[in-house]
Amino acid sequence: MAGPTTAERGAAAQESSGPPLVRRLGPRRLRRIIILAVVVLLLGGCVWTLYGSQWLRVERVSVSGTAVLTPGQVREAAAVPVGSPLVSVDTGAIESRLMRSLPRIDQVDVERSWPDGIVLKVTERTPVLLVRRGGEFVEVDDEGVRFATVARAPKGVPLLEIATGSAESATASLRRFGETRLVREAVRVAGDLPPAVSRATRTVTVRSFDDISLKLGDGRTVGWGSSEQGVAKARALTALMKAAPDADHFDVSVPTAPASSGS
Repeated sequence: MAGPTTAERGAAAQESSGPPLVRRLGPRRLRRIIILAVVVLLLGGCVWTLYGSQWLRVERVSVSGTAVLTPGQVREAAAVPVGSPLVSVDTGAIESRLMRSLPRIDQVDVERSWPDGIVLKVTERTPVLLVRRGGEFVEVDDEGVRFATVARAPKGVPLLEIATGSAESATASLRRFGETRLVREAVRVAGDLPPAVSRATRTVTVRSFDDISLKLGDGRTVGWGSSEQGVAKARALTALMKAAPDADHFDVSVPTAPASSGS
């Protein structure tokens, strides 16, 4: 049997020489241990930098997108833990606090802004209708959500009237569909109005599910009917107003047979 080669004898001699630790572990195992130690130190340094150092802590909270709300109101409701490590801030909890405390907010994005900031990007609800409540007004958005009460009516937002009164059909409709459903129907109508008519509308009156009408700023009225076929009714109304500009009343409840009256 042939003896060890020159290379093998050299490797054995190298392993049998050097410091005792190297002889016990071998150079390959020692190299792995060194690499692992370096990785652990780096990870420990990263964790300390993120959580323990003073470099990456929340120092500023910026707010954008507000119109009616003020940045101060948003910051107060957000209750961002200033001074805490930025990485540990619960952005989901901040979002929940804002949505719960400020119903005017429709959507909010909470973002970390490294190295020391939190950014709150707010989208507010926009009123499409107003409901009178005593001497105040409740704002209703395009999803039928009643989100705020204000002392002064915003300019250009129509007033919603649900005409329950003593009329049998109105009472039956309210009992069958409920006020919330009727409000949503009115919102759908407001969303389908031609832009020029929408700007001129002062009141949207709901007498029943299929009897919704408009009163314009110049006194003219529009019978819209139900909220169904809104796009077709909008086209019919636009054409009818051009064909009969002096009319006092327009009826597009049946968009295939629109009618006007008065002069």
